[in-house]
Amino acid sequence: MSTRTPVRVVVAGGGIGGLATALAVAAHGHHVTVLERQPEFTELGAGIQLAPNGLYALDALGVGPQVRATAVAMAELRFMDGVTGVHVTSMPLTERYQRRFGSPYVVVHRAELHRRLLDAARRLPRITLRPATSVAGYDQNAAEATVRLDSGERIPADMVVGADGIHSRIRRQLVGDGEPRNSGITAYRAIVPMSEVPARVRRDAVTWWAGPDCHFVHYPISGGAYLNMAASHADGAPTLFAGRPTDGALVRAAMSRLGAVGDLLRLSDEWRAWVLVDRPPVDDWADGRVALLGDAAHPMLHYAAQGACQALEDAVVLGDLLGDGAEPVPEVLRRYVAQRRERTAAVQAVSRDSIRLWHAAGDAATARNRALAAMTPQELHTAVAWMHAARVRGERPSEAVR
Repeated sequence: MSTRTPVRVVVAGGGIGGLATALAVAAHGHHVTVLERQPEFTELGAGIQLAPNGLYALDALGVGPQVRATAVAMAELRFMDGVTGVHVTSMPLTERYQRRFGSPYVVVHRAELHRRLLDAARRLPRITLRPATSVAGYDQNAAEATVRLDSGERIPADMVVGADGIHSRIRRQLVGDGEPRNSGITAYRAIVPMSEVPARVRRDAVTWWAGPDCHFVHYPISGGAYLNMAASHADGAPTLFAGRPTDGALVRAAMSRLGAVGDLLRLSDEWRAWVLVDRPPVDDWADGRVALLGDAAHPMLHYAAQGACQALEDAVVLGDLLGDGAEPVPEVLRRYVAQRRERTAAVQAVSRDSIRLWHAAGDAATARNRALAAMTPQELHTAVAWMHAARVRGERPSEAVR
């Protein structure tokens, strides 16, 4: 048994990535303080998709069974032409998919996933949760790092993890690359009771409706009690905003080119809107005893449905590399970035490149539909294997593509 002094870890950010990091690090016997700027540990948003790689990470964190209890396993990913209403193709997610990847593909409410992680963190005495605590930056020397709070308080640590999201203050100091990149795409999200949803939509599927400069996605969440709806429109939004209440008439006008989903868009008049942002990949997101994680390190657009999965992977990898704390923290963080950099950059790239797939028009849309329709289920599975099949333990990066 190791007799080493536990490493003192401070995590900035109490979202999914921050709580996952706390669980991963505390599991190895270290003390973790999680700082959340909001008055309470909560998570905004609606539905979230979890491919097998995300479920593997949740299993490693000890909360996989709890998440599965309220998640809905999907039977297929359906791709529809939102202009004509034609079903282009489906990727089955049942027997062959689950044999290949060892796990289902599920959807869950973001708040439910966050709650499971939060409940697990509250049960561990090695984790201290501090809400209403805003991080200003950090200082460090060879012996330790210090987190500076807006209040003037300073918190000493052996390791600092910036899991404070797309507008990370830790990143602002560590990377210094300015504001995130505006995609010019506005996303609208709403949730409606499944009892109000047309029967043709009540299926265990993630369904995409693609159209010129826009697309619409829906799937069941909360054990099938609700339908999660997300619409995206490349409207060239000039300024950033997040979670803005939006009238349903505005959403229907923005998505008017998707004639096949008009009845679904009318299911709700209460939407919230976000301008989608990301950042280009960077080569390094560690500085001595300080490193970034999740959206603070490699924010990505939602088109590959991998943002949360990659943050969960980050957390498990970082916890495993820290281990019992025998290795110097700066070396642990250097290896963490080296192990995660290539994979997360690839997911960032495919997430942005997918805009052309979902938002194609005219001849490009026809060619897309023809190419997708020609793919067999096995070919569709192979196309996503590099993301979905990757496990987070005991694996070299090259094995992730198999």
